[in-house]
Amino acid sequence: MQNPVRLAETAERRFWQGIHAAERFFMGQAEVQKALEKLARTLDALGVPYAIIGAMALNEFGYQRVTVDVDVLLTAEGLAIFRATTLGRGYIEKFPGSQTLRDTEYGVDVDVVLAGSYPGDGKPKPVSFPDPGAVAERGARIALLPLPRLIELKLASGMTAPDRLKDLADVQELIRISRLSSTLATELNPSVRDKYLELWRAVDAQRKD
Repeated sequence: MQNPVRLAETAERRFWQGIHAAERFFMGQAEVQKALEKLARTLDALGVPYAIIGAMALNEFGYQRVTVDVDVLLTAEGLAIFRATTLGRGYIEKFPGSQTLRDTEYGVDVDVVLAGSYPGDGKPKPVSFPDPGAVAERGARIALLPLPRLIELKLASGMTAPDRLKDLADVQELIRISRLSSTLATELNPSVRDKYLELWRAVDAQRKD
């Protein structure tokens, strides 16, 4: 019997670090979750409309996925207020003028997406990031985009940017885990409806196997 190839110590260390990080995340104890709660409190105190998007929003809608940063939708005015009141007071810019800020307390990046910008390749298209003040749904502690708006943004992103195919996979997982209906397509922008139905049919066919 051949001796097994020995796993490098650095590789094994990374493996266990990943396991422990995921464990803390799913227990709600990760630094990124603390940073999310702090960000929401800060924006609420400033009266700045926002919506949490990205992987943290997916978790709120039932698709549990580990992430290490926070994605937030702001208006240009909201970002200006946030910068003016928090830079040097718990947040820093990743580089001068960057839309990515860093929470210095928790060491977590906060990626800001601006209302009016376009998902995926960034080029003009029928789907754009909406004004969070007009569409975000408020809970007791957090503000999120309605699920149809989040889905159509992810579809538009994955359809137009080859490096954003994970966005399509995210939609497929939401369909599977949350058992979304094919009729949700009627709530989406017409430009992404066919892609949603394509993903829905793929999930439905798997269920029947």
